[in-house]
Amino acid sequence: MESHRLVIVGAGAAGLATAALLRRAGRDALVLEAGPEPGAAWRGRYDRLRLHTPRLLSGLPNRRIPRRYGRWVARDDLIAYLAEYARAERIDVQTGATVERIDRDGDGWLLSLADRQIRADTVIVATGYNGAPRIPDWPGRDGFSGELVHSVDYRNPAPYRGRDVLVVGAGNSGAEIATDVAEGGAARTRLSVRTPPQIVRRSTAGVPAQLIGMAIRYLPPDWVDPISRTQRRLSIPDLSQQGLPRPQDGVRTAFLATGTTPILDVGIVSAVRRGAVDVVAAVEGFDGAAVLLADGSRIEPDAVIAATGFGAGLDGLVGHLGVLGPHGLPLKTDGEPALPGLWFVGFRPTLGGQLREGSIAARHVAAAVAAD
Repeated sequence: MESHRLVIVGAGAAGLATAALLRRAGRDALVLEAGPEPGAAWRGRYDRLRLHTPRLLSGLPNRRIPRRYGRWVARDDLIAYLAEYARAERIDVQTGATVERIDRDGDGWLLSLADRQIRADTVIVATGYNGAPRIPDWPGRDGFSGELVHSVDYRNPAPYRGRDVLVVGAGNSGAEIATDVAEGGAARTRLSVRTPPQIVRRSTAGVPAQLIGMAIRYLPPDWVDPISRTQRRLSIPDLSQQGLPRPQDGVRTAFLATGTTPILDVGIVSAVRRGAVDVVAAVEGFDGAAVLLADGSRIEPDAVIAATGFGAGLDGLVGHLGVLGPHGLPLKTDGEPALPGLWFVGFRPTLGGQLREGSIAARHVAAAVAAD
């Protein structure tokens, strides 16, 4: 049986950052990546994707993202950066290595893969909180005669040109995909919204929204919502007539209640204002070719793209160990072991930028593991 002192599961940004920091502390790790390359999960996102966080605030420890990639880094450029990071930091990444289950094995851990088992003294899970696509179990879903896909399967608008498309979900993916489909020549594009979303500009007067998200943790709590409501009133037009009224709550209250980040506008506001994207009510179910909406109306789109989010997908991996909370996320993470020798990194939603906060979490975990 293969044996290692330290194994990291997942070669995304948090896993690579943790491995690099541990290596600099004298602790080499084997990194197991299910996909064909470091950062493979990003390859499965839509073509037009760019980071919502600026380049200078998105790099991993000790190596900035190259200037040539611009301020808002494109998906493929980020993947290239992650691969170069792994090479430059001399991280041992095994691709095509899907860990199916982790079990206690005496004082260590046993990782079960499809073709082998690996024993490790210490395991760090860094698979991220967007590991498992979720589509609601809408009544009549299986009988829908149109096309139904999750947003993870969407790449570009070419397959939807000339078609009637419904995008479900008013998060960042839903907003960007709806804009992309509309701009790509769909005959009609609709966006199904259950709760009016928080919307902020990606940057205002050159100041990225990420800086505001980072500052929120340092501001008095009763300041944040009034500031965010004022900012939206000044920077985002009133879209009530188009079906997107301003939420009553501010950004902080909404984030604490749902864990979801605001929509960072990179085109959806303009698309809704000019009627390129029509906002409709929440989806309640399906009936043959029809989609049933919460306001009692029925529509018959050719295709439905469900931008309905992800789960961490950790149940099969570690659910039997009692380390997960009610939402399937680790109870202890980012610097505190879930169990002796078992750690998690990069599983906390944040307003401060996923890559930046993942690197901060990696520093905490690497320091704790190196000292353990």
